[in-house]
Amino acid sequence: MEPRAMAEPVVPKRRRLGFSEIPRKVRWIIYANAAGGVGFGYLMIFITAYYPQIGIGSGTIGLILGAEGASMVVCAVPLGIYSDRRGRKSPLLVASAVLPPTILVFAFTTELRWLVLAAVVAGVAEGGFLATWNAIIADQTTTEQRNAAFALSFILGNVAGGLGFALPILFPGLEAWTGLDSRAVHVTVLLVTDAFGFLVPIALIVLLRNYRETLPVRGARPRGTDWKPLLKFSSLNGLIGLGAGFFIPLVTTWLYLKYGVPDTWSGPLLALSNITIGLSAVVSAALARRYGPVRAIVMATGTSTAFLLSLAFLTSPVVAAGFYLVRAALMNMSAPIADSFLMGIVSPEQRGLASAVNSIIWRLPNSITTVFGGLLMQAGNYDLPIFLATAFYAAFVSGFYAVFRNVKPTT
Repeated sequence: MEPRAMAEPVVPKRRRLGFSEIPRKVRWIIYANAAGGVGFGYLMIFITAYYPQIGIGSGTIGLILGAEGASMVVCAVPLGIYSDRRGRKSPLLVASAVLPPTILVFAFTTELRWLVLAAVVAGVAEGGFLATWNAIIADQTTTEQRNAAFALSFILGNVAGGLGFALPILFPGLEAWTGLDSRAVHVTVLLVTDAFGFLVPIALIVLLRNYRETLPVRGARPRGTDWKPLLKFSSLNGLIGLGAGFFIPLVTTWLYLKYGVPDTWSGPLLALSNITIGLSAVVSAALARRYGPVRAIVMATGTSTAFLLSLAFLTSPVVAAGFYLVRAALMNMSAPIADSFLMGIVSPEQRGLASAVNSIIWRLPNSITTVFGGLLMQAGNYDLPIFLATAFYAAFVSGFYAVFRNVKPTT
């Protein structure tokens, strides 16, 4: 018998660190899209924190935000179906090109009809983005790469938005240095930050010029949609949208009405919140690997809900700001995990539709409750929106675990 050859020692493959496992082109697409986040972040402060200071009521602010969400709801499903059947690149490019000129409307008028119209157009653009963004990332990544890709997208989007939120802290100095009044500084900064948004579609055109999609054959009968996992996920996620609408989009308005905190402080708070959210998402992929996506989502969301409820009982704006930061970090730690989980439980041919449907079922109730949240705050009921949000968050946590505890992504 011949002697057996000595086997070479098996060296375990070292896990790649950070986001290097994400395909290079996908990373650059995410980087390019983040450039528009600064202007969008500042726009949210402009609407929710600056408008109350110039006499625009919280009910009107809720109407503007609600109109944007409603138009997104109407357009997202048709755009999602289009992206599945005709490709994701065109809707994404059009959406990224429409949003920057729409933001300019908020810089030049305070007439309600034009603000609502601009919000409606922005909602259409958001519908196009939401119907394509997650799907175009998922199509270019494997199941193993997807958590990291969604985490990177989430991190950069929140950090860029955080920079936009932080800008009002500079305004007192800018007003003293330039001699401009508050309105001039607010509007000028909106114009400058929006300029970055005009670069996004140009960068995406360059990055996606060689992108080829596998499309269904024209005339072929479309594959049937398995609605069960999608509707289970989306209906539960809708509870989060329903609860969040009462309070989260109006947190800077709440700080101003309850504590008298102006945007020069609430803006930087949201900036710090977004940066904290982004940093917390760094560990989301590791959290999902260790505990599984479902348990990771439940753990983060459940702990966040406790901090949300506590806001109603605090009397110090400083302490409330600290608790809000923790709440936001915990809540949004689960967001990239949830996006990746959804893309893994539906078929690749249905990802655009899935993104659209999930966004609609989240955003429709969110848009409605944002209007009610604004009206409640306008009537002096500052903490009731927090209690309502907490109740729906708690329902999501228990329902999500009960339905998906034994489900694993397969695509």
